[in-house]
Amino acid sequence: MPPERRRRMKLDRRTGAKPKRKPGMRPDWKAGAGPGGPPQKPAPSSQRKPPARPSAAAAAIAVAAAEEERRLRQRNRLRLEEDKPAVERCLEELVFGDVENDEDALLRRLRGPRVQEHEDSGDSEVENEAKGNFPPQKKPVWVDEEDEDEEMVDMMNNRFRKDMMKNASESKLSKDNLKKRLKEEFQHAMGGVPAWAETTKRKTSSDDESEEDEDDLLQRTGNFISTSTSLPRGILKMKNCQHANAERPTVARISSVQFHPGAQIVMVAGLDNAVSLFQVDGKTNPKIQSIYLERFPIFKACFSANGEEVLATSTHSKVLYVYDMLAGKLIPVHQVRGLKEKIVRSFEVSPDGSFLLINGIAGYLHLLAMKTKELIGSMKINGRVAASTFSSDRDGEVYVWDVNSRKCLNRFVDEGSLYGLSIATSRNGQYVACGSNCGVVNIYNQDSCLQETNPKPIKAIMNLVTGVTSLTFNPTTEILAIASEKMKEAVRLVHLPSCTVFSNFPVIKNKNISHVHTMDFSPRSGYFALGNEKGKALMYRLHHYSDF
Repeated sequence: MPPERRRRMKLDRRTGAKPKRKPGMRPDWKAGAGPGGPPQKPAPSSQRKPPARPSAAAAAIAVAAAEEERRLRQRNRLRLEEDKPAVERCLEELVFGDVENDEDALLRRLRGPRVQEHEDSGDSEVENEAKGNFPPQKKPVWVDEEDEDEEMVDMMNNRFRKDMMKNASESKLSKDNLKKRLKEEFQHAMGGVPAWAETTKRKTSSDDESEEDEDDLLQRTGNFISTSTSLPRGILKMKNCQHANAERPTVARISSVQFHPGAQIVMVAGLDNAVSLFQVDGKTNPKIQSIYLERFPIFKACFSANGEEVLATSTHSKVLYVYDMLAGKLIPVHQVRGLKEKIVRSFEVSPDGSFLLINGIAGYLHLLAMKTKELIGSMKINGRVAASTFSSDRDGEVYVWDVNSRKCLNRFVDEGSLYGLSIATSRNGQYVACGSNCGVVNIYNQDSCLQETNPKPIKAIMNLVTGVTSLTFNPTTEILAIASEKMKEAVRLVHLPSCTVFSNFPVIKNKNISHVHTMDFSPRSGYFALGNEKGKALMYRLHHYSDF
């Protein structure tokens, strides 16, 4: 090495400066390798130098581009404003201010002041910018005092709102108080808050459970529609109950079975000279009381319309016994002035409890006042009386009488009947049923019986082959019970209005009904009872009806 070069290198080492290279020189080794040694490994990423920041030239270029864009927008705005009239330009200047040289100031004025947000907010920059674009809520310039006053609703002039007033001071209510009162009335009528109106109710089952329930619903079959309130035809759901007179058994024929019109009590009377009252529970039917009438085999016993009295007649006496249930007294009526009948047997009580109709001999019907048991008047038909309000004679004729005037309103022949035995009317005034000696039951429309001289029956029931001696409609006019005392198991239940017979009653293989002499339904059709010649008052529970 020449002496000058050696001397220069020593001087550089002392000062810490690197030797300068000539512009055209290249190193003899690659990057990362020492001079004449093996290549060195690159430094780790943590030790690498950060990339160099953009130079001042790049920043100057960005500023120039922004300035050019602003200048272009300014020129375009000026071109657009050249066509505007002076009035419009003046109006914009008054509304937006002088913003010819600063559009950003106009945007900031329209957006309003932004609320400073915390740096630790979890919202993204885009969300924060979107929130800041909404204008702030401003206070109203003025407030109307009438708006703050509650509007009062007049309760007196509306007949529906008048019923909701609790006192006279509530002649006017505010809308909020009226809303609360309507809510209270609704909850009182519904017995509480209905399930569909509960706002706090939350579903506890998961989506998977609900999907399983839906799958289960689709995988099974059945009737998903709620049952109708009307009685279906075909099969009558019923079950045998304990005999009504199980706590007072007898072997004498049961002549009368009747349910009390207002209490859960059934009365059983027969040829054993006794009238017994039982509490109906369907299980034991405990006995309440028995009334013994000496040497008085009972032909018929019946409650009064209000249920406070029991009337009874005998098979061979003209005495009418009246038992006062409230006072516990037995009152015999030995003689009715003007009544010349030697035997009083068949009778009927009017539905309103005002009249007592006694069927006499030789076609006479005697009308008595129920309260005083005095004779009001008598009516006469051609032939023998077989029923009360409507009567049949030997020719199968039916007479319709007006009780008040005691005049015959209409008279017609029961179609196909040779000898009438029984007659009944529905409580709703829709049907009239006539039973004949040949086992046929004709069902008529009651209006046609009152107006037409030759009415046609709606349906002729021919399921019995012997004389029909008993006919009874249930209180809802959905069942007609027909029976004949001349043949065993001769009882049927007819569905109305289809006029078809229920196929599951009676059960012929059991043969426990025998000869039926009397029948009755409970006040709400929950029970059906019948009495036979063996001294048993059979009772059945009808499941379609929930009440007694």
